[in-house]
Amino acid sequence: QVQLVESGGGLVQAGGSLSLSCAASGSNASINGMVAMGWYRQAPGKQRELVASSTRDGSVDYGDSVKGRFTISRDNAMNTVHLQMNSLKPEDTAVYYCNARVYTSTYAGHVWGRGTQVTVSS
Repeated sequence: QVQLVESGGGLVQAGGSLSLSCAASGSNASINGMVAMGWYRQAPGKQRELVASSTRDGSVDYGDSVKGRFTISRDNAMNTVHLQMNSLKPEDTAVYYCNARVYTSTYAGHVWGRGTQVTVSS
């Protein structure tokens, strides 16, 4: 099974920048089965939402609220995904979760990291 460990996050003022990183580990089969890696976030009282996702072939997708401000990058060789967040707004405050979509002979579905807090002060 894939394990995801996030790093980064913290407290920043509105207009500032933060970066998040996520490293994946696991068996060769599970790592090779990661068809996409990305980030979701969940603010208090709200549903978890897509922030950004990157497939193995380089296709990327962003949530509407972060387009033009956030950039996702993926290093397939290192099994890592990064999220550069610029022009942060108070409404970006949330717990950010690293996510992987995995398809193997024994598992098909999402794998989640434990989450990292991002707080943007006004």
